[in-house]
Amino acid sequence: MRTSGRGDEFATSLPLSLNLFFFLPRPTPPPPPPPPPPQTKNQKKKKTQKKKKTSSQLARKFHPDVNKEPGAEDKFKQISNAYEVLSDDQKRPIYDRFGEAGLKGGGPGGFGGGGAGGASDFNNPFDIFEQFFGGGMGGGGGMGGAGGMGGQQQRQRSSRPTPGSDERHDLTLEFGEAVFGCSKEVDVSRLEACEPCSGSGVKAGTSPSRCGTCGGQGQVVQAVRTPLGAFQQVLTCPACEGAGETSTPCSACAGDGRVRRSKRISLRVPPGVDAGSRLRVRGEGSAGRRGGEPGDLYVFVRVREPAGGKARLRREGTTIHSDVDVSYVDAILGTTVLVDTVDGNVDLKVPPGTQPGTTLVMSKRGVPKLGAAAGVRGDHHVHVRVTIPTKVGGEERKLVEQLREATKAAPAAGKKGWL
Repeated sequence: MRTSGRGDEFATSLPLSLNLFFFLPRPTPPPPPPPPPPQTKNQKKKKTQKKKKTSSQLARKFHPDVNKEPGAEDKFKQISNAYEVLSDDQKRPIYDRFGEAGLKGGGPGGFGGGGAGGASDFNNPFDIFEQFFGGGMGGGGGMGGAGGMGGQQQRQRSSRPTPGSDERHDLTLEFGEAVFGCSKEVDVSRLEACEPCSGSGVKAGTSPSRCGTCGGQGQVVQAVRTPLGAFQQVLTCPACEGAGETSTPCSACAGDGRVRRSKRISLRVPPGVDAGSRLRVRGEGSAGRRGGEPGDLYVFVRVREPAGGKARLRREGTTIHSDVDVSYVDAILGTTVLVDTVDGNVDLKVPPGTQPGTTLVMSKRGVPKLGAAAGVRGDHHVHVRVTIPTKVGGEERKLVEQLREATKAAPAAGKKGWL
């Protein structure tokens, strides 16, 4: 039985293809992919450690003191900011949700607080380079003071032990002392631990307390509003100067924990030192702050020119040079001369027929080799200068003329000049 409903009229008036489209069952959409399994705390920790290790390796590679290529400093700053975020459990989730804008205060909640009391747990990104390069990177915030969060980071005065500085002393030696070594007593001015406060810098009978301004962090966050938006700066706490604690300073050392004193040190100068040599005495520099390792003492050597008979001696490394004058007769016939050496006067045989400018070598009469085994020495080079008289008269002239006639009569083949 046929009905004449409105729906039937609409269905029968459509083409067959469209009619089938409306009445065929539609395919079911595929189910969404299952969410990835949540990472365990151990997996997250390993992933963070791997990122930190990669950041530290890149930071060392692009450190301006190591990499002199253009643009290395900018990459170093970017890596430092990344390391800072990875080191902070509060910043890392903010960056994951809102990106860099969240760290600059552009995301919901921003970073930290708006005033000095809003300082968060801030890890100094430059601490990693203190491990590589042995101490601070100089003043001024390190590499221009570039910090994260769009602000300027200042170097804080760490409350950790810091090594002491190296000291320099200039020492003047005599020529013989430099050649054979000696023992010297030197007075060195250096910083030593303050006795009243035992090097702590805190007044005896008192103890340091946690800084109320920064909450012991040593840094405060300051918000600055500009037409471009709000910016935040991480600054050294003005109350504790970055130490994180306040105390009553010791009156003897003014809170530094060290005082400058002079100390006499026994120094052993090894054989073979020369002008410009540098001797290092470990642990005899200035004392470190807060129990840090002491620095070293560097002794720079100067050598006086030899006096007296040794004034004719010249040194060139481990070789000694000197000149000796012989007459033309001794140069022809040969002789023995007395030569002044670093060991005293030594006889030197001049062979017959010695020519002007001849160099005679006295083996192992030079300077001991620095750092070598005993007995290892250089040589002494003696340069022969033949003296020829400007005027010859009397009997000497007759003898020279006879010698000339004798040399003319001798066979000329293979003969060399006698001077």
